[in-house]
Amino acid sequence: MKKKFIYVFAVLAAGLIVLNACRHEILHPGNGGSGTGGGTGGGTGSTNTCSPDTVYFVNDIMPLISSNCTMSGCHDAITHAEGVNLTSYDRIVRYVSPGNASGSKLYKEIIKTGNDRMPPPPMPAFTAAQKALLQKWINQGAKNNSCVGRCDTAVFTYSGAIKPIMDAKCAGCHNPNNLGGNIDVSTYNPLKTVALNGKLYGSVAHQLGYSPMPKGAAKLSDCEITQIQKWIAAGTLNN
Repeated sequence: MKKKFIYVFAVLAAGLIVLNACRHEILHPGNGGSGTGGGTGGGTGSTNTCSPDTVYFVNDIMPLISSNCTMSGCHDAITHAEGVNLTSYDRIVRYVSPGNASGSKLYKEIIKTGNDRMPPPPMPAFTAAQKALLQKWINQGAKNNSCVGRCDTAVFTYSGAIKPIMDAKCAGCHNPNNLGGNIDVSTYNPLKTVALNGKLYGSVAHQLGYSPMPKGAAKLSDCEITQIQKWIAAGTLNN
């Protein structure tokens, strides 16, 4: 109990002290750094065309873990709270039983409720959809896989493209309980503010004069950046 209290206190303190330092580690070598899914296909070294029935580590799971679990003060390479480092595939699968989500420590910690859950309060809990994604990836074998072709630049609505990007890759560091850079992208209204003042596109496109985002993690794919750009140009609608 004492150990758990110390851990939660450390997370809260980190949130207050290091608001601008939501720190992630770069993806495991070989997993691609562009966000386009240029890693291994189930450990075979191949790149697959995205299947709607498959969950991919590089495209889906690593961004989710990076945004919600590897902030400074939590499970990054420097802090590794309670000895847990979740900054790469090899480290993440230590807490996974491939093919058995219900028997995997990572999944069991994520689905807990109240003060026992991870990420711990006041950090946002994983959504039902995110829990289901993690569960499906584990049950499919927890492969170190990736794919290309899922993103479609013709889709750039807030609900269909922008919010999913923010939820998976940005909101863990930029939400009311963890205001990295004093920025919130977890809901429409605050996201619209940073979209209209240029910070959103400038940061994800890594333009000069803006802090590149996601911080320390793989850059968004060209397709995702285009979706954001087109959403802004169309008027940042809540559509």
